[in-house]
Amino acid sequence: MSKAHYSESSIKVLKGLEPVKERPGMYTRTDSPTHICQEVIDNAADEALGGFADTIDVCIHEDGSLSVSDNGRGIPVGIHPEEGIAVVELVFTQLHAGGKFNKKEGGGAYAFSGGLHGVGVSVTNALSLRLEVTVKREGKIFRIVFAGGSVAEPLQAIGTCAQKDSGTQVRVYPDPKYFETPNYNLAELERLLRAKAVLLKGVTVSLTREHQNGGNTVKTWHYPNGLSSYLDDLLDNAEASVPVFAAENYISGSHEEFSEGEGASFALTWLEEGNVSSESYVNLIPTPLGGTHEAGLRQAVFQAVNNFVSHHNLLPRGVKLQSEDVFGRVAFVLSARVLDPQFQGQTKDKLTNRDALKLVSAVCGDPLELWLNQNVEAGKKIAELAIRQAQARMRSVKKIEKKKGSGVAVLPGKLTDCESEDIRENELFLVEGDSAGGSAKLARDKATQAILPLRGKVLNSFEVHKDQLFGNTEIHDIAVAIGVDPHSTDEEPDLSGLRYGKIAILSDADVDGSHIQVLLLTLFYRHFPGLIDKGHVYVAQPPLFRVDVNAQGKSKPARKFYALDQAELDGILERLRKENVKETAYSISRFKGLGEMNPDQLKDTTMNPDTRRLLKVTIPYTDEDETQQTFVKLMGKGEAAARRSWMEAEGDRAVGDI
Repeated sequence: MSKAHYSESSIKVLKGLEPVKERPGMYTRTDSPTHICQEVIDNAADEALGGFADTIDVCIHEDGSLSVSDNGRGIPVGIHPEEGIAVVELVFTQLHAGGKFNKKEGGGAYAFSGGLHGVGVSVTNALSLRLEVTVKREGKIFRIVFAGGSVAEPLQAIGTCAQKDSGTQVRVYPDPKYFETPNYNLAELERLLRAKAVLLKGVTVSLTREHQNGGNTVKTWHYPNGLSSYLDDLLDNAEASVPVFAAENYISGSHEEFSEGEGASFALTWLEEGNVSSESYVNLIPTPLGGTHEAGLRQAVFQAVNNFVSHHNLLPRGVKLQSEDVFGRVAFVLSARVLDPQFQGQTKDKLTNRDALKLVSAVCGDPLELWLNQNVEAGKKIAELAIRQAQARMRSVKKIEKKKGSGVAVLPGKLTDCESEDIRENELFLVEGDSAGGSAKLARDKATQAILPLRGKVLNSFEVHKDQLFGNTEIHDIAVAIGVDPHSTDEEPDLSGLRYGKIAILSDADVDGSHIQVLLLTLFYRHFPGLIDKGHVYVAQPPLFRVDVNAQGKSKPARKFYALDQAELDGILERLRKENVKETAYSISRFKGLGEMNPDQLKDTTMNPDTRRLLKVTIPYTDEDETQQTFVKLMGKGEAAARRSWMEAEGDRAVGDI
């Protein structure tokens, strides 16, 4: 076999917009051009959010292009003081260039925005055959044209306009080779534009579709009643148990934890039956996967209803309300306003700020509790619905108990079990080491979370026959704790004895921890594949670094950031530099292991369902053969030569944990 040539010239550095063209899926959704156009719409919405625009017009042209116009301030056309090129050219041709940075110091163009990284419209430009920008500003009309991400027609003044007339129009011609289909998702576009109209009071949003016969179809959205009327539309004639409640609450003046203007507006109601519709947004950006702001609303609703139930003594004996009993039938629209949002990925489908949970919970709880106590009959209907949900949940737990076999295995002595018997909410954490197990026991929710500490490294079970597995104490304890016998991929697994809906591997964020993860994943892949197929196996992701930022005046309290790895740490440090925080004003700590975390830190970062990172282990149907080959190469006893070749070829990519 000939060896592939590997030398200094093999390393390629991607510059400008090349990374986007090389790996578009890292920056946007590639099923259709809808999301790259959404980036342009979001920029227009940020202008309206700042109070600088009251009209957003979107047009799908007959030639397949899409244009977005607003009457905001217009993108600056002057020369950037550091880069030496026109600002309008800069924001469309360079990643991480934009007006959304440095919000707290007041140096940015926006106080609140969905944009974070200055990546969005440069991605749009990179994945477009052509992109035209027209700017009205300071009495002149300017135009610049790009092709394939590069300037095709340089910026020039093409006319004049009234001094007060300003705005931006961006026309996008998406490159079909980057997308599965060249067609826009009209339903998604309409839903997005309608939501912008709801969330931006006083703003008119329109969508025009040009037809080949020369006619146009125009839809316009304008919601004078805001969120409550929008929620009525979402419910689509579904019968609500109580009237829709809507409120907004934003921080005013100085606050110990939050900045002025942060907060949320929301509308919600309870449904007895049917599909429960809900939508959430952060700074007008839709978050279809939810996140910490939704967790904050859930917490606020649960606390308000639970307090109402306690105050009026409505809870029957033996019934205990849980969050899902109260929130499970809630239809809501939530619009959070967060100064410095952190999203999961560039597509911004999920908010990850831990502070957002506290913020939304704090601003939503009081208005709702006040409304419940002013509308006692409605409050009692909500309480009855929640109590019925709780009673149904308790009945289902009893049914699950009857399905269990009469033979009871003796659970491992080191297992710290949970109180609940409902496997839908129960979680088992397989924790590396006794010291980490001690911290995890203190950090857990004893109602639903169980801890099984593991001593040392688990046996490599890839080539161990299932009849010999229980010779290893750790594997025996894992099998008995989860209540499932080892099985192969060829047989139908018996999961009737399963005791936990989630089985989470929790190991240190270092090389040893990764090794333990691989050994446990090997065990589940080889001997408990049914658990992976049914979505019961997870990997917890504890942070490796903590950054403590000192308080900076009364308006800026001390902060803590957690980083999963070096790349996230670099991102946090870059953010602090953008905020002009001096290096002497913060300190960086590296966790040597889980046992070094105090229980509160472990709970916030790794165990609390609202703020943790928990990855589900799945094997896509198309990757089954590749997965099998990878496990054979890494864990097979007779594969030393293959492992050596792999390490020689890929060893330069490893990061030493020294």
